[in-house]
Amino acid sequence: MNVKTDGLDALRAEIGIGEIASLIERTARWVAPETFRLLPVWYPEHARRRHFFKCGWSEPQTNTNRTTKVTVHKVEGNIKANQALTLALGLRKSSRPNWTCCHLWGVDDATFQKSNDVVSDHRFYSCVANMVLLPTPLKAFTDVMPEIKAMMRICARNLYGWQCDHESMLEVNESLDHWNDWSDYPKSWVRVPGEGRPLGVVDLTPKIEAQIAKRRAAIFQDLEHAGTFYPRDEVKTALAYWGIEVPQVAG
Repeated sequence: MNVKTDGLDALRAEIGIGEIASLIERTARWVAPETFRLLPVWYPEHARRRHFFKCGWSEPQTNTNRTTKVTVHKVEGNIKANQALTLALGLRKSSRPNWTCCHLWGVDDATFQKSNDVVSDHRFYSCVANMVLLPTPLKAFTDVMPEIKAMMRICARNLYGWQCDHESMLEVNESLDHWNDWSDYPKSWVRVPGEGRPLGVVDLTPKIEAQIAKRRAAIFQDLEHAGTFYPRDEVKTALAYWGIEVPQVAG
């Protein structure tokens, strides 16, 4: 048996895009639009590849390699984005084994060699309209199959009434504006802004509302009291972008 040059071609020969999209449609979990509107960005102090600090943002948080004994400053990978999505869905980390946080808007690079400026931006990294929860094996489809990613972005922007306007997304958004191939688009996914909801939307609950209130209070508290390394300017920029008013006592 010959190995095809491109593994995606081999996959497409066995399973259609519509079948893959249907798998995602039936298993994905989406944050409710009402939850998104109450708190669009959950951890504006964090972004991909930014450094972690401890003791109230006053000391670097480091990791030491057990073998080499080399100590490095710990950086954000996907920890806070995962936490934001978990809370916005009313879950706990322990209650979602084998589920993975998938960012919808970001650099499309199946080789993972390009810098992802979108999730390195404090405005978008922990934005819950920029994420969906998927069974871990299915995340690979969204990472490497442009057809799947395009359909998920269309659903998300119609569901939330927002699309990422980072400068690196200009061509992507333009391509979505001209999207007209609905043949494989899942039936429950939103085609017209504000009309309908995909399967898997988790409704806003009192529990989620309580988490939102707690997170907002923590953001404002940190703006006023966090240590030297707290990124106040980035946080204020992110909050302003989302129209979240900072109380006068904060910052």
